[in-house]
Amino acid sequence: MHPTPNRPADTYSPLYFLASLGAGGLAVTFFMYLMFWVPHPGRPVPIFEDIIAAFGTGTFATQFMIIIAMAGIAIMAFLNIRALIWNLSAFNSFRKTEAYRALKNSNAESTLLAMPLALAMSVNVGFIGGLAFVPGLWGVVEYLFPLALIAFLGIGWIAFGYIGDFLGRVLTNGGLFDVTAHNSFAQLLPAFALSMVAVGLSAPAAMSSNPVTVGLGLILSTFVGVTAIIYALFAALTAFNSMLHYGTAKESSPTLLIVIPLITVLGIMFLRQNHGLHTQFESHGTAGETMMMLAKALTIQLVFLGLGLLVLKREAYFKDFVFGKKTSPGSYALVCPGVALSVMMQFFINAGLVSAGLVDKFSATYWTLTAIAIALQFAMVALMFRLNKQHFGKSRRQIQMPAE
Repeated sequence: MHPTPNRPADTYSPLYFLASLGAGGLAVTFFMYLMFWVPHPGRPVPIFEDIIAAFGTGTFATQFMIIIAMAGIAIMAFLNIRALIWNLSAFNSFRKTEAYRALKNSNAESTLLAMPLALAMSVNVGFIGGLAFVPGLWGVVEYLFPLALIAFLGIGWIAFGYIGDFLGRVLTNGGLFDVTAHNSFAQLLPAFALSMVAVGLSAPAAMSSNPVTVGLGLILSTFVGVTAIIYALFAALTAFNSMLHYGTAKESSPTLLIVIPLITVLGIMFLRQNHGLHTQFESHGTAGETMMMLAKALTIQLVFLGLGLLVLKREAYFKDFVFGKKTSPGSYALVCPGVALSVMMQFFINAGLVSAGLVDKFSATYWTLTAIAIALQFAMVALMFRLNKQHFGKSRRQIQMPAE
């Protein structure tokens, strides 16, 4: 910690873990190109060998797409890991300060869940990077799945530990939770962290051919995922009541959009679980059912997108905190919703509309819809670099706002 901060990030908040999270999410958006546009017969995901084969036999457009996707994954994975390492170091120093002790005794204690959230995302990014860049990975992947389960269980243990500390404090000692400061969706961050752990636990369920591994992935991801849903429902209902009474806290207004990435992550978890049930336990869902599940998820996201943008516009949040002189670490919460909506649209288009036969793959309608997802993706790339410049560049007398 610097006695005289030279940049906003020198006044540390655990919400800066969202910088790592956002970069990791953007790596996933570039992987979507490979997921849906590179043939990978017999496997649920494309691997290095599939990508090389598609590049060697594809058209110029295919080759260009693969170059963009691989470059995007590599750059965003690097930014993800760099931001994670910086945060872990800064967080370790922050824990020794009076500011940390004050945070632990306030509503903002829940922001500590940004750390396991970012850790879980980085494990997912590592797996994506392995699929895209490591030859022969699929030959040993069955040995990696148990290690992935252990890693996500460890991160889940950290997350549940922080949640237990927070709930144990506020539920056993009356008056320690400030309801007047609960006027945002900031308290949904723990649910988001748990959902990220859950989607990681569901990956072996979708990709493994070992029934025991698939079964463990299904059961463990269900436990953590359902816990995330319960937590999110209670946190959202109580927060909405507080917002109706006191209005939405301006610095925390981006959290109104946290429902969007929460739904995307849980939606992917359900898709992975359905695939595992199909391949190992003879539970066969239809393409129409998948399309409708994704349509419902996308509807929820669009409703909360409208609500969030309405409040952000009324409070002039972008004018002050994105394009103005004020800064808040909570601004990084704006990246994840755009990323998540882009990813959900890719799944809705490809696993929903195309699989159900409503839209022909690579038709004009297909590319029109896909263009929306890509536009969202690159808007979030621009936003992330803008925020990185604001918070990690040299200070230009920005006004640093406290984390909520």
